[in-house]
Amino acid sequence: MSDNALYDSFFALHHGLPRQGPGSDTTTRRLLALAGRLPGRPRVLDLGCGPGRSALLLAAEAGAEVTAVDTHEPFLAELRESAAARGLDGSIHTLDADMGALPFPDGSFDLVWAESSVFVLGFDRALAEWRRLLAPGGTLVLTECVWTTGEPGPEARAFWEEHYTLRTVAGNAAAAVGAGYHVLGTVPQPESDWDEYYVPLAAHAEAADTTVPGMAEAVAGARTEIALRREHGTDYGYAGFVLRPADPRWRVREEAPEDAPAVRRVVSTAFGSVEEPSETEADLVENLRLDADAWLPGLSYVAEAPDGTIAAHALITRCRVGDAPAAALAPVSVAPEHQRTGAGQAVVRAVLDAARLRGEPLVLVLGHPEYYPRFGFVRASEYAIKPGFEVPDEAMMALVLDGSAPVPSGTLVYPAAFGV
Repeated sequence: MSDNALYDSFFALHHGLPRQGPGSDTTTRRLLALAGRLPGRPRVLDLGCGPGRSALLLAAEAGAEVTAVDTHEPFLAELRESAAARGLDGSIHTLDADMGALPFPDGSFDLVWAESSVFVLGFDRALAEWRRLLAPGGTLVLTECVWTTGEPGPEARAFWEEHYTLRTVAGNAAAAVGAGYHVLGTVPQPESDWDEYYVPLAAHAEAADTTVPGMAEAVAGARTEIALRREHGTDYGYAGFVLRPADPRWRVREEAPEDAPAVRRVVSTAFGSVEEPSETEADLVENLRLDADAWLPGLSYVAEAPDGTIAAHALITRCRVGDAPAAALAPVSVAPEHQRTGAGQAVVRAVLDAARLRGEPLVLVLGHPEYYPRFGFVRASEYAIKPGFEVPDEAMMALVLDGSAPVPSGTLVYPAAFGV
């Protein structure tokens, strides 16, 4: 049997499937929401688009101009037909191209999207090569197969070691941060996303003519995958990653011990002024440093200005929601001369990344309701979390960093240094 026969049979088996990997319209919408505010007509690049389920949704619901790329022309033809039937043919443009050799100029897209396709290049290579395609403020959205346990069984491990190297969600998040991205959010995909792919694929396998050269092998491969998922699906899953390149203007890093005087100056002038600094918040930071129950090593971050001075500071410390540990973002301080320059956003995103990689599942913030939602915060009351003092509901906000863990509910208790 030739390689061409197996290739042809594989795609014949997959032709007409609504998706070419685990996914759903619900997951696509969740990922889109995490990407945040987009331009009025965002430019979207959908890589490994298959028959274009995501491309169609992005064009219809985000008003996007979508360039859909795949190397299998029949998928692109199917997408063009679907787009025309929905009146979206003016919004979706198809291209037969290799996602590893894309012909687009730098900064061409507001959103680069790849559901169930990044494995073709590999997660790390995609992060490196696709970054240049993003316009300033642009977002990269990927879904990827991941380990969902620290100790997968031998059957699942043997299969994936032969086919593709998996990491955990935390491992991929760390790789993204190491590659110069901020993690805007991750989405663990439900079992129903697998059903949307495997149920139709199983039906195709059942109806396939295995006398066609290569088809018996294609069917056997599909059935092996489906059986592995059925028997060992608790070991692995799919997850979405919403990533944005870090602002290159600011070097962000963990606070060093020698930074303490400069951090105090930033905090006191941010909450007061250069002429009349406010010592209340500066004292709060120093008191939190002395509280072993509150201080979380590695979660005090600074942003450096181009001249090496500290432009901004953000701190996350331990709090509690009911009986469960959580994390509190406060204070966030930007030196007066660097306010409204992006320094604050840079340091907040960096400390949230550090909290995510440290394994913190939940961050709370009491702050401006028009500022913090850009980082993914929503009203804490949506999770039945409330502070032990009176504040406007919209000002008390929560950010879930680990969507696979249950979110605690109850009364938020700050460290004693806050005095509330």
